[in-house]
Formats: sequence, structure tokens, C-alpha cells
Amino acid sequence: MSVIKLEDVSKLYGFGDATNIALDEVNLTIEEGEFVAVMGPSGSGKSTLMNVIGLLDRPSHGNYLLNSRSVSKLKPNRSAKLRRDTIGFIFQSFNLLPRLTALENVALPLLYKGLGTTRRLKQASAMLERVGLQEREYYLPSQLSGGQTQCVAIARALVNNPKIIIADEPTGNLDSAGSRLVMELLSEIHKTGNTILFVTHNPELTRYASRVVYMHDGAIIADEQTKIGDVARRARQVMYSVPTTNEEHDLAGVSALMAALPQKPATRTRKSSKKSTAHRTRSKK
Repeated sequence: MSVIKLEDVSKLYGFGDATNIALDEVNLTIEEGEFVAVMGPSGSGKSTLMNVIGLLDRPSHGNYLLNSRSVSKLKPNRSAKLRRDTIGFIFQSFNLLPRLTALENVALPLLYKGLGTTRRLKQASAMLERVGLQEREYYLPSQLSGGQTQCVAIARALVNNPKIIIADEPTGNLDSAGSRLVMELLSEIHKTGNTILFVTHNPELTRYASRVVYMHDGAIIADEQTKIGDVARRARQVMYSVPTTNEEHDLAGVSALMAALPQKPATRTRKSSKKSTAHRTRSKK
């Protein structure tokens, strides 16, 4: 069953000679439960496509069907309600409020939904536990690592139980370990049945996708089904020259997840410490 269907969708900005075509008669169908990566150079229309699909913008021409319902010309208040209840957003720059704790940031969408304080915080805490950050729920964003901050943003995107997750360059501001942590988390979320679309410039991240859509100059130029765990063929040929084995990638993903979990400090008795010191002394002799 298709959850997203774009029919000859175009998005224009400006007027007359200054008109800029951000999307050029795009046709795209996404089935329920797909994990779709969107790739292309800067200015190719990736973010505009995400904004249209996420109901943050409306097409200039064409039709957009969300769960088989035409949403191209919804009034702003109805569009906002549908967006709130159906779609979760994850941004490259996290977009967390710096003076609110992780718990308060995650609970914020529930405030707009009209839930009481106790219920909001309880649901937010449960969502932070799901992403492995319940022990840091009272931390401010400035007290968290980049990967942890993005995990808070993911928890916020999930707190309304949306069926569709849209992530625009979710690893763009993260190092390799943080990127793997975030993508492993999105992979786990995908396994629960969510439909996920994410924009990326990194061919390595196509390993997580079941499908890769390539854009250029506002148009979709290729659409490739791929096996989860493998770098997409076109991404490998055009942008990726040093392949990494699946085993290496899996181990790196596990390492990133383990590093994010709170670790108990190693303890040693005084006796074992003395024994270790004596051993080092004898080795020197």
C-alpha cells in the first residue's frame, strides 16, 4: 500500500525571468514500511522534496496523495494537524531548544497536542528510554554529545507515534561514530514498521536503505532498489570508491551503540592492584 504518491509535482520559486524550478514534474510512490535514501548534489531539490512530502510546503503544480488522500491544497490549519499526527521530522541542526532539558524538548510536541504535564513527561521519558538516553533526560543539549543530541531529536520526532519519519541530513553534523549511532537507531525504528525517508550525501549510509532515489536539477534521475546492508550500486559507482565489508560495518555499528550506553567504572581490589604492580616490577628486571 502506498503511503506517499507524487504525481507530476513541481515547485517554483520567484516570478517571470527570476523563476527557479526547485522540483520539476516529480513522480514518486513510496510504499508503507520502506526505508528510502534520497541522494544528489546540493541544489538538486532534495530538501524541497522533503518539505513537500512533510507538508511544510505545497506544490506549485501536480498532486500529492498522503495515505491515498489528496493533500496538495489543504488549508494551513488542517495541514498542520495532519503533519503533527502523521509525520516526524529530524533535522541536520537538531533544532532543540537550548534552555530546555532533553526531557522537556521531547515532550514539547505533546504540549501542542494538548496533553497534561504529567502525561507529557511520562511519554517523553519512555521515548528517551527507547533511544537509550533515559539517564540523561535532565541534561541540557549543550551537555550532550552530537550523537546523543540527535538521538534526543529522534525521540522528539517519535513521541507522537508518527507513521512516517523524514530525516534531512540527520548525520550531517556528526562524526563517524555519531553517524553510525543515529543510523543504527533509525534502522531499529524502521524494523517496527515506520516508513523512513532520509537525505544524505554519504554513499556509505545507503547500506541502511531498501531503496535509493537520485536527484539532479529538481528531477528524479534514477530510482534503485537495494539490499539492506549493501552500498547501493549507483552510489558505489559514482561517489564511493573504497568499499567496506558488511562485517566491518556491523561491528562499527555495534561499537557506536555500545559507546552510547552508560558504562560502569571498572573496580579492582587493592590485592589485585599490588599483584599487578609486582608483576610489572619483575618484568622490568
